[in-house]
Amino acid sequence: MPNRHDGPTGKNGSPKRANGRLDRASASSNGRKPAVSMGGAARDAHEGVAPAEPLPQTSLSDAELEYFRSLLVAKRQELIGAVSNMENEALRKTRTDAAGDLSMMPIHMADIGTDNYEQEFTLGLIANEREMLKEIDEALDRIAARTFGICLATHKPITKARLKVKPWARYCLEYKKSQEQNHRR
Repeated sequence: MPNRHDGPTGKNGSPKRANGRLDRASASSNGRKPAVSMGGAARDAHEGVAPAEPLPQTSLSDAELEYFRSLLVAKRQELIGAVSNMENEALRKTRTDAAGDLSMMPIHMADIGTDNYEQEFTLGLIANEREMLKEIDEALDRIAARTFGICLATHKPITKARLKVKPWARYCLEYKKSQEQNHRR
């Protein structure tokens, strides 16, 4: 199954991004307007990080980059399956479809409320999973640009231990801790 990392355009035909930037050449060649995204420096400025010089190249070997790429691709496939299943369950049209209820008894208002709550909850989970998919895609873009494993804020290397736990990490642990402490104040 092709994905946005197999060619110059994404699954929906949108231009592939490299290092958070839109590929302008492919954007104009397909006749579509380029998508507006908050990538790279714009996202950093939005998150309170001053935009700086370009990210340095990673010190990770090709074998390590391939290892992390395989982790990211596997997690991406897992999330795509989970999102697809959750969407199918959450967007079922009627209560009888969702519950397999074949009786012709009227539906109680409390049951409708419960169904609505469950649907809203599932849609929230789907939104979270889609955000993680976006972060994984950005990490795959950083691997392609050879800037993977570099903190977007400090430009220092992210530890391999952190990358093994969360390969889509954008920030080093020290920076993330300082952000959380500043946010609590």
